[in-house]
Amino acid sequence: MIKAGVQDRNERAAEHLQLLRSLSGELERAMDAIAHNALSELEDSVVNQQILSAQLSELAEDLCAPLEDNAASQPYIDADLMRQIHAANDTLQTLNRRYSVLLKLSSHSVALMASLFNSFKGQFQEASGPRFKHQTWSCQM
Repeated sequence: MIKAGVQDRNERAAEHLQLLRSLSGELERAMDAIAHNALSELEDSVVNQQILSAQLSELAEDLCAPLEDNAASQPYIDADLMRQIHAANDTLQTLNRRYSVLLKLSSHSVALMASLFNSFKGQFQEASGPRFKHQTWSCQM
């Protein structure tokens, strides 16, 4: 029974590794979407990030839980698989920091642009006098 538990835990660890890699791919996709101003692709990537994060969280809880049959001696996950998980986790953390900085800088740029455009108030003004009334566009600064 313990051997089956070890195999099941290794399978879940391999699934965890695949989810980490998929989430890394989504972060790269989101950064590329921001760089190319592709809003629909960014939105799609954010949805996928949320789904993958929820799956990772659930799977991590399962992997941390002790086995029911032998809680005192939890079987270990294959060492090579653990190295791959740690490497994928490090990659994901690096990408997450880059993504965070990109979002922060993008938000700052958007705030500056919004401030700039909000400072201009466009108004239609009509010419006075006996001539036709022409509409012109003017901005107050």
